[in-house]
This record gives sequence, structure tokens and C-alpha cells, in this order.
Amino acid sequence: MDRQPVNASYHGSMRSRDSSSTGSDAREKIKDCFRKFVAFMFTQVGVGALVVCYAILGAASFMHIEKDNPDEQLQHVRKWRQSCAEELWNITVANNIFNETSWVLKVDKVLKVFQNNITAAVHTGYNGRSPEDIWSFPAALMYSLSVFTMIGYGNIIPKTIWGKIVTIAYACFGIPIYILYFCNMGKVLAQTFKWLYITAHECSRRDDAVFEEGEIIPVKRKITVPSTACLWVISFYILTGTIMFGAWEKWNYLDSTYFCVISLCKIGFGDFVPGANISDSAGGSHLKLVINFIYVLLGMGLVAMCYNLMCEDVRVKVRELKEDLKNCLDDITLKITVCMNDTKHFHQKQSRHVK
Repeated sequence: MDRQPVNASYHGSMRSRDSSSTGSDAREKIKDCFRKFVAFMFTQVGVGALVVCYAILGAASFMHIEKDNPDEQLQHVRKWRQSCAEELWNITVANNIFNETSWVLKVDKVLKVFQNNITAAVHTGYNGRSPEDIWSFPAALMYSLSVFTMIGYGNIIPKTIWGKIVTIAYACFGIPIYILYFCNMGKVLAQTFKWLYITAHECSRRDDAVFEEGEIIPVKRKITVPSTACLWVISFYILTGTIMFGAWEKWNYLDSTYFCVISLCKIGFGDFVPGANISDSAGGSHLKLVINFIYVLLGMGLVAMCYNLMCEDVRVKVRELKEDLKNCLDDITLKITVCMNDTKHFHQKQSRHVK
């Protein structure tokens, strides 16, 4: 009779232990998956995917905020146009053709008011397009890229309060992600390009050797990518963009090169932006914006690559210069010491002869 409650309590404690161990295992699995996810996001592939997903998320957010909100400036322009047409009609009806001078004076006055209103609207960003035309997905994607890469073309700007608030928050979180992408992508591309350069260098040249004690000992020197090679890579990439955007936008080569350099240097004046021509079709304009997004994103990676390679080349050359200066100073010190010793011995011999 006494064994039954003991067995029941024993089995109950075992079940509680099993449930607690199962819960702890589940928590450990969740923590392990979270650690793996964080580690993957900090890899090169993860950072690149994070940048693209962040840009897509920003594009969808800005489209939802800006596209459905009415543009007050566009509505004002439509009212001014309608009011101007009505006033011109009333003036024409009132004056008819019997008082041409009065008609001309009144019409000029109305047109000047309309002209001043349109000029002021243009200065504040009016371009004749509706929010649906401006905030397409490729345009919003390009706007997101220009925000967190700090290019800031300025051809598209948020006009709503929420759009401006979201832009501030989007930039604060996006700029660190871009810096992480810039550093990681620069390291990956630098390592890849350096491996290709070293492989080509070893295939085209033989290793240096030193003859010591009757044996030929090969000398391995650290090979670095010269800065001129980095400049050639960037120049070729800019040349590619110059030809591509020049053919699409009908820009001359100077303007196209100017746009590529301004974009890759993250200056982004915004006076030249692909897909901004009103005469372009919607599909063609959207395709240009998407390709411009890819071109700028890859170009940032190439700039980071060249920055890493040129820094390494400068560090190696500074180290070699320090070694050369040290050897030169050692040689000079040795020569001065030998010269002083020779002078000392000469004076000693002279003093002995005198004695």
C-alpha cells in the first residue's frame, strides 16, 4: 500500500524532468538557429542579400506612403490652369472684339499671374507628374538605394510627413548596413582579384632565385596588386557605364562619364538621372532605373575592392621604403664609423713617427 504513492511521485518527477529537458532542448535549438542566422547575415552572401532585401522593403514602404497620398501641388496647378482658362474666357466674352487694347491688357495680366504661380511651383519641385507616375517600384527602389548609400540624387523626394519620417529612420538603419556591405564586399572582391592577379603573375614570370653555397634557393616575394591595376579596373567600369547610359539617354560621352563618376563617388548632384526623360515609355524608364540600381550597387563593391587593394599596396610600399631607409642609414653609419677608425689609426701612426 505504501509503494504506490512513491512510484507515482517518482514517475511524476521523471515526467517533469523530461518536459523540462525537452523545453530546454527546444530553446537551445532556437538559439542555435538564431546564431547561425546572424552568422550567415554577416557573411558576404548574407550582407548582399540583406542590402537587396532592405532596398526592396524600403521601395515597397515608400510606394505605399507616397503613391496613395494626393499631391497638393499638382491639385493647385490644376486649379490655376482651370481658373486661368475661365478668366480668359470671361475677358473674351466681356470685351468681345470691340476693345482689343483692353482685352490684351487684361489677358496679359491673367497670364502673368498664372506664369508666376507655375514658376514658383517648379522651383519647389513640380514636374507635371502624378504620384502614381513618380513612385513606381523601380523609382522607389532607386530612391531607397540613394538614401542608404548616401548618394541622394534629389530627383525624387518625399512630400508627405510620414514619408519624411520614414526616410529618416530608413537612413539611420540603412547606412550601417551599407557600410557592412561596403567592407565585406570589398574584402571578397579584393581577395578574388588578388588571386587572379597572382595566378596570372606566376604564369607569366619565373620566381627570383639566390645562389648560396652552391645551391639555388628560390626567393618568394609578397606580390601585391599595383594601384595602376585598380585604376584600370575602375576606368573600364566607368567606360562601360559611359557607353551604356550614353546610348540609352542620348547623352554625350562627357555627360555620361560625369554621371558615372558622380554616382560612384556618392556625390549625386541629381542633374543627370537615368529614366528621367518624359519622352521615355514607362517600361523603358523602369528598366533603366533597375539597371542603374545594379550598376551603382556593383560599382560600390568595385570601389571598395580598389580601396582595399590600394591600401595594401601603399602599406607594402611604405614598409619597403622604411626598410630601404633603415639599410641606407646603416650603410651611412658604417661608412662613417670606418672612416673615423681609419682617421684615428692614421693619427696614431703619425704620433708614433713624431716620437
